[in-house]
Amino acid sequence: MTTHDAQPTLRPARPGDAAEVARLWQSAWRDAHLGHVSDELVAMRTPESFAARAAARVPDTAVAEAGGGIAGFVTVVGDEVEQLFVAAEHRGTGVAALLLAEGERRVAARGYRRVWLAVVTGNARARRFYARQGWADEGPVDYRAEGPDGPVSVPCHRYAKPVTGGGAPG
Repeated sequence: MTTHDAQPTLRPARPGDAAEVARLWQSAWRDAHLGHVSDELVAMRTPESFAARAAARVPDTAVAEAGGGIAGFVTVVGDEVEQLFVAAEHRGTGVAALLLAEGERRVAARGYRRVWLAVVTGNARARRFYARQGWADEGPVDYRAEGPDGPVSVPCHRYAKPVTGGGAPG
């Protein structure tokens, strides 16, 4: 069976996943962001920064397993799908859609009626993906990415979508 033949399964992230998630995150982040974000942000996104952030976000993260490893992950903070990344070999296999649906489900379960995320303006592949998944481009936003010396401005587009099952917040 090849990597693409394995049906992905979702589960909550565990502390032991942090190193693998960090490696996947760094690689996929570079694919999506290099050439579209400031040199300042690229310099801050070291292997150590991904490791620390992956470990800190375990409680907010779900992973998709396929082919014996982690194929991708989604991290939800409040009503935001904060991170969604898929390993290169799993792109185009449905893993991203599965993870995005899990992010939407998690936001709805927290009582929100709408979910949002920020996409780097130059990441055309991701922007097309979110549009195909029914997300609306609400226009440009100055996203404040966390950094060791405070937030860094990143030109993005805000995408949003109503979710079912939400309550009062949002």
